[in-house]
Amino acid sequence: MSQSSQPYARHAYQVMALGLPLVGSHLAQISIQITDTVMLGWYNVHSLAAAVLAGSFFFTLFVVGSGFAHAVMPMVAKAVSEGDQVQIRRVTRMGLWLSMLFAGLLMPAMWWSAPILRLLGQEPEISALAQSYLRISGWAMGPALLIMVLKSYLAAQDRAQFVLWVTVLGAVGNGVANWALIFGNLGFPELGVQGAAIASLFNNLLMLGGLCLYAILVLPEQSIFVRIWRPDWEAFRRVFSLGWPIGMTHFAETGLFSASSVMMGWLGVLSLAAHGIALQLASMTFMVHIGLSQAATIRASNAFGKRDVPGLIAGGQIATILSLGMVCVTVIFFLVVPEFLIGLFLAPDDPHRTQIIGIGIGLLAMAALFQLADASQVMVLGLLRGVQDTKVPMVLAVFSYWAVGLPAGYLLGVTMGWGGVGIWAGLVVGLSFAALTMIYRFWIQRLWQAEIT
Repeated sequence: MSQSSQPYARHAYQVMALGLPLVGSHLAQISIQITDTVMLGWYNVHSLAAAVLAGSFFFTLFVVGSGFAHAVMPMVAKAVSEGDQVQIRRVTRMGLWLSMLFAGLLMPAMWWSAPILRLLGQEPEISALAQSYLRISGWAMGPALLIMVLKSYLAAQDRAQFVLWVTVLGAVGNGVANWALIFGNLGFPELGVQGAAIASLFNNLLMLGGLCLYAILVLPEQSIFVRIWRPDWEAFRRVFSLGWPIGMTHFAETGLFSASSVMMGWLGVLSLAAHGIALQLASMTFMVHIGLSQAATIRASNAFGKRDVPGLIAGGQIATILSLGMVCVTVIFFLVVPEFLIGLFLAPDDPHRTQIIGIGIGLLAMAALFQLADASQVMVLGLLRGVQDTKVPMVLAVFSYWAVGLPAGYLLGVTMGWGGVGIWAGLVVGLSFAALTMIYRFWIQRLWQAEIT
């Protein structure tokens, strides 16, 4: 039975069955960052501001490298639909190769990050704290990228449930390790931001070990680690060709948010701290849309491999509707209880609590505005990756975020003096432009071409 002949309820069930474990694993993954933010916010405001800068720096580089992992997902899903076990092994191995090579190239930038941050106008004390975090967490880049490849490899074969449980256990372990190492509990020294970095490194290594063991024991016929040192240049080229535009697309969007962090740093430590909290909340809800988008990628790849255009359309429509439903829930929370949400990240007796909450309320209002645009663009990106279209979306993303969104944020926030709210309004403009152009790319151009060929 083709996907097109299935009722919409069946499509919805399959997207949810695939998407919910992915959503859960992404939420558990980002909870590691949120735990760092919350606990460092309880520790002191300067540590929180440093973690915001360091986290933005790390994540911007991480998402570029994760492009190779995201390329593995549609390639493995297409190979599954074609019954090609050899192809599954080839692209997964080269995804692991590319991820490790990229991680090695990034280490110098994280080791000497303080001068870079100072050049971007950040305070010397905050830059030094951020560097102390990155010099430790930089060693987690390789394991984190390998985890992403293995998640894509397993999820494309409907094995996302184990990914979920490994990530949940990692998040719990990170919270306990943070509590011990940041504050000096359980007999450990009080290490502040360095303690948070050590906890993240330790838990990434544990999660990587769990995923590797699962792949070896449950999928021995694919033998992805056997003779992994042997190059496969043809598969290497194909994963690289599909993956680097995905990485640059991620960089365009994440770079926009990182640039907004830099501009918020110009406004002072309290504005930067409020920005970090609001960004963590927005990122947490965004994980739902990423999970559904990846489910859409896998479903689209299966339909693409079978040349099932009606099934591709129906699956895309269902995934989009589910994502929009989550947007409605998020907007309500951001507008109705912003004080409560922001207050979770701050100690009750923090002398700056009222000021940070006041700044954060305005930022969450802007975050509510860009939820629809952000969810729409990431969903369409997932569908485009499913049909292995990554280069044109990259161009659209770079233009939308850097030629439209960033100048708008600078104009409204800095030039016109709107402050943090103006900077975030620029995010709304850039994300909205990206959503509209990518919707046109998939639903008009690509599907029209598919229907006539």
